[in-house]
Amino acid sequence: MRDHPRDETFPQTEIWTGRATNRFQWLLALAGAACMALGIELAVDSTWTSGIAPLVMSVVGCIAAGLLMLFGTLAFVHVGLKVDTECLEVRCGHIGLPRRRIPLASVAGAEFAPHVTPRQWGGWGYRWRPEKGTAVVVRRGEGIVLRLWDGHTFTITVDNAEAAVRIITDRLAPPKSGAVL
Repeated sequence: MRDHPRDETFPQTEIWTGRATNRFQWLLALAGAACMALGIELAVDSTWTSGIAPLVMSVVGCIAAGLLMLFGTLAFVHVGLKVDTECLEVRCGHIGLPRRRIPLASVAGAEFAPHVTPRQWGGWGYRWRPEKGTAVVVRRGEGIVLRLWDGHTFTITVDNAEAAVRIITDRLAPPKSGAVL
């Protein structure tokens, strides 16, 4: 976890953004690139005398495994969270997919989770567990747990999650009586 200023007063901006990154997944992406390179090397410099079928299966297998590892890990190297006055949006990876947009009208509450781990959710990525709900987990550490009006929960690992929870709960609060809309 990271230390963040625990300032109780924070400026109310229209858009709040947060992000969490997992540097370890770059190693898995590198392993995927190595598998692809092995497949290409087999295709170019093959001296296999046992026939074409084993060679094709090896090349296709290495390239397919490499692509799955490469793109599967790059999709969840980081997660970005954007909270505006109407909704919050979660975007994963460099392409921004998968993406989930949740209107604030469908959020019943938000809680700070000090210790979210991939082990709790069965690994990194976009996860669903029947007893826990849905989550986007890219690293262990602090996160946000959203309680939705339909009874589901949505957990996001993000840096400075306490500030995000304060901003979300402030935007969920009904306007004070006597306030001009």
